[in-house]
Amino acid sequence: MVHENILFNDIRPGMRYARQHTVKANDITLFGMIAGSRGDGDQRSVPALGAFPLFSSTTTNFFPGNGSILAGHELKSHDWINEGDTLTIELEVTEKHEVSKQVVMQCRCENQHGRLVASGPIIVVPPTEKRLNRFDEPPQLTLRLHHVFAALRAKAEKLPPVPTAVVHPCDHDSLLGALEAAKAGLIIPILVGPEGKILGVAAAAGADLTGIEIVHAEHSHEAADKAVALCRTGTAKALMKGSLHTDEMMRAAMNSSIGLRSGKRVSHVFVMDVPAYGRPLLVTDAAINIAPDLAAKVDITQNAINLAHILGIAEPKVAILSAVETVYEKIPSTLDAALLCKMADRGQIQGGILDGPLAFDNAISMAAAKTKGIHSPVAGQADILVVPDIEAGNMLAKQMSYFAGADSAGIVLGARVPIVLTSRADDVKARLASAAVMALVANAGAKGE
Repeated sequence: MVHENILFNDIRPGMRYARQHTVKANDITLFGMIAGSRGDGDQRSVPALGAFPLFSSTTTNFFPGNGSILAGHELKSHDWINEGDTLTIELEVTEKHEVSKQVVMQCRCENQHGRLVASGPIIVVPPTEKRLNRFDEPPQLTLRLHHVFAALRAKAEKLPPVPTAVVHPCDHDSLLGALEAAKAGLIIPILVGPEGKILGVAAAAGADLTGIEIVHAEHSHEAADKAVALCRTGTAKALMKGSLHTDEMMRAAMNSSIGLRSGKRVSHVFVMDVPAYGRPLLVTDAAINIAPDLAAKVDITQNAINLAHILGIAEPKVAILSAVETVYEKIPSTLDAALLCKMADRGQIQGGILDGPLAFDNAISMAAAKTKGIHSPVAGQADILVVPDIEAGNMLAKQMSYFAGADSAGIVLGARVPIVLTSRADDVKARLASAAVMALVANAGAKGE
């Protein structure tokens, strides 16, 4: 769709514009934030005050269009907005000021029942040069907080809790994360570490450890060994990282004689909850395999596809990432991408739709893919991003967390039991999300899925 803007000189009092907007879950979240109401969880309505961005969006995208500035308003809220409402936004030009190059518009917003939701005048500075807006469909407000993890938690909380060895939970977030996961019915925690430190952290946090088993270990090395042993004997069905370094725990888990190797390749997946992306996004491998060769990437990709199935994605779209979207002999990751896709065609990778090489923008943006002339069932709608190496994956995941406000749940697949691998910087919320993903994996494994 191409929409041409209207210049100041062409605007006349009496001109009108109207459009409709269907209120979605992400709108409720954004409107609630603006109105000072939570707008998440079970809440499905917010004061109309929060919907004022709809007027700004209408002016900058449609009338007068690209190049417009909303300079001021006296909008008033009259009712509540509910998820699923169809809102009609109407603008009428009432004044035009030649000196200031501004126009005044009267605004009305009604719901599908004809009830007035918001109204009042706005002051707009229209564009002075022609510009076009190009979009495949009218733009939607795209901010959804924790929608992915909320759905995963709701699914996991219906399943039996998983006995979980929590390794060295000796700081606030790692201990409270495990306790919150237990409170949510996701895990039955077995705390493995220095008992005195664990009790001290619990006391400082005001946490009650009544009924929770503590397996004493003198230090983090011993805690990792004892936790792995609990998993080997079947006492624990999952492993959860606490306040120790990843290498320290994984060294115990991957010990060739007394660890948790299963004969499969072990790989890590970040399940990302990205506010501006309308679906779960899996990034792999960003923590275990440093510089995977083609054979390793086959297993990494298959592990991620299997996880996607467990999360409820029946046929995940897998983007094999590189710096470019064409095969180029001087960039090895493009060659690997092409081979992985052909291997999928031959059934050597199953359960997903693969395409690559794809640059990151082409993988997650339909507009970017269209601009570059990429015709693909994966481009712009990827569920899984397979990165070239650990450096690319680690930086990508952390950039999404710190720049895009994404939350992440980290899990290691391919061992005898699922391993919750969080960052020591993760807060309780992230650890709870990782526990939910682990619970889904552990219960699927118990059923032989």
